[in-house]
Amino acid sequence: MASQSEQQRDRLPFEPAKKQKKSNQTTAKTETQQTQSNEPSSSQQQRKAQATLSAIPEVVSKRMVRRMAFFSGIPTSLGILSFFAFYWIVSNELLELPPYTVVVVSMGLFGLGVLGLSYGLISSSWDEKRVGSLFGWEEFTMNFKRIISAWRSARNE
Repeated sequence: MASQSEQQRDRLPFEPAKKQKKSNQTTAKTETQQTQSNEPSSSQQQRKAQATLSAIPEVVSKRMVRRMAFFSGIPTSLGILSFFAFYWIVSNELLELPPYTVVVVSMGLFGLGVLGLSYGLISSSWDEKRVGSLFGWEEFTMNFKRIISAWRSARNE
């Protein structure tokens, strides 16, 4: 029981709990089937509480969206503006540019926009009470370690 409380302190409030074994799930189903009353059983109350804990809090969700819009929006906007800039340069005959230059520059900026989506998501603080830094490098390293450890534990199961 003590190890379970230690695990709860290490994980975030909205991080899903470890999967229960099948025998625990079948006993919970039989208990709920046996208690067919109008009152919600304790296992139903626990599931509702766990569902609210597993959802991403609104504060954290808004923080993620703001960071994703910033880190993705700037390169994507520059990618779109690059088409107009190259058109203006070529139409005014300021430079002689090969066509692949437009493709390489715009695709590079759009690629940075896609990476900005991932970085904005991972670099935001996943703790409700902590806002985090401006560029979020500390949060990125901490959250990236969490993701890697979750992948490893899922692979080991």
